[in-house]
Amino acid sequence: QVHLVESGGGLVQAGGSLRLSCAASGRAFSSYTMGWFRQAPGKEREFVAAIDWSGRNTNYADSVKGRFPVSRDNTKNTVYLQMNSLKPEDTAVYYCAARNGGITRATIRTMYDYWGQGTQVTVSS
Repeated sequence: QVHLVESGGGLVQAGGSLRLSCAASGRAFSSYTMGWFRQAPGKEREFVAAIDWSGRNTNYADSVKGRFPVSRDNTKNTVYLQMNSLKPEDTAVYYCAARNGGITRATIRTMYDYWGQGTQVTVSS
């Protein structure tokens, strides 16, 4: 069992930055692929970024590539999403998720085993 808690969301102006954190408790965090997803009102939950257990392999949605680097610190059981050059269309609830598997299918929501409760990110224009 893995319990995930996101933090770091908030209100920011367009062009600003936020860093989201996802703290995990439970066993074997370092063996999980970790993903970030987001869901805007009235829309499906969509993939944002993922990082494999080692931190050496990442995957990004085209909409955030180059703006939202993902990283992890296995000594702290934490994964991060640095959100730069934020746009109003980035406004959503952001969720972290843990997948007991590799990064190959990390873009697929149903491939994840555990989810956090989400944190709201609002970008004003």
